[in-house]
Amino acid sequence: MKDFIDLRSDTVTIPTEEMREAMAKAPVGDDVYGEDPTVNRLEEIAATRVAKEAALFLPSGTMGNQVAVLTHCGRGEEVIMEAQAHVFYYEVAGLAVLAGVQTRPIPGNDGKLSSQQVEEAIRPIDLHVPRTSLICLENTHNRAGGIVSTPEEIAALRKAANKYQIPIHLDGARIFNAAVALKRDVKDLVADVDSVMFCLSKGLASPVGSILAGTKDFIERAKKMRKLLGGGMRQAGILAAAGIISLEKMVERLEIDHQNAKLLAESLNGVGGIKINLSRVQTNIVLLDLTETKFDAPTLLLKLAEQNVRASQFSPYTVRLVTHKDINSDDVEETIKRIKLIMKFFFSIKSPYFFHKSFILLG
Repeated sequence: MKDFIDLRSDTVTIPTEEMREAMAKAPVGDDVYGEDPTVNRLEEIAATRVAKEAALFLPSGTMGNQVAVLTHCGRGEEVIMEAQAHVFYYEVAGLAVLAGVQTRPIPGNDGKLSSQQVEEAIRPIDLHVPRTSLICLENTHNRAGGIVSTPEEIAALRKAANKYQIPIHLDGARIFNAAVALKRDVKDLVADVDSVMFCLSKGLASPVGSILAGTKDFIERAKKMRKLLGGGMRQAGILAAAGIISLEKMVERLEIDHQNAKLLAESLNGVGGIKINLSRVQTNIVLLDLTETKFDAPTLLLKLAEQNVRASQFSPYTVRLVTHKDINSDDVEETIKRIKLIMKFFFSIKSPYFFHKSFILLG
């Protein structure tokens, strides 16, 4: 039995033994000079995998998104995105601070924007308003619970963007989860975007790193933006070696994470008042709606932690569980068991002191 079951995020995955061995033996050079053979190989593999002309290895997905916007946009311009997109919600106002652009967050449906919404948000040519210079999408959409956008949905947005010659950037941190869920080649999901960022360090289990891909010209300009942000790494092949294994050997197994997430969702829906929208459990993220329970999110997280289960808060009454390669079916069953016991125990107590910390689960 693990010391604790960590469902906070798929970022907590540890590298495989094969990754560690490859990292130890990786041929390296100075990547800023373009001389690290392992980084060069990773970038070639990544570009081919998403059918783009070139790719760039970066330390993080956040840096990848920021570099993309810096490369696509000029200062004082505007970027359209869904209102709860990661690039708006979780990247420390980087678009304003670093790129000097204005964000145009638009509430979507399950994290998705319609072509009509996008077209209506594009600024007219007018002295008083910023120029719309970029549309940012997210697939899968984190705060919507891992919702997947289909190639057809993205193609509709592409059609709207083309009318105004506006590029599209895709935050595809978990794009391989989307491809596996849809049983489609990842190339289909990125065919209609100008640039795409995807993470190697989430479900694909690398210790560090993300990829930004696009045209050769775009990536050449992006290299300068990466350097500007301090992201030029030296003998980075030690990290890139793990990324190669991520792309070659860790994609197909994401289906196991999706199956575990579905098991969690189906088993916990309705337990002690927990509500889960099962139609939105499409990949490896499960959102627990606690509004009809005796718990708010911080209280449930406390009780879970006492039982050696870690999760994360998404709102005052929403808890997120994320499955990944280091969570197996036994861990899922144990998590289900512990949550059911917690909810059963507290729903059987009518005292106003039912949150007493001395509570211990037995069995």
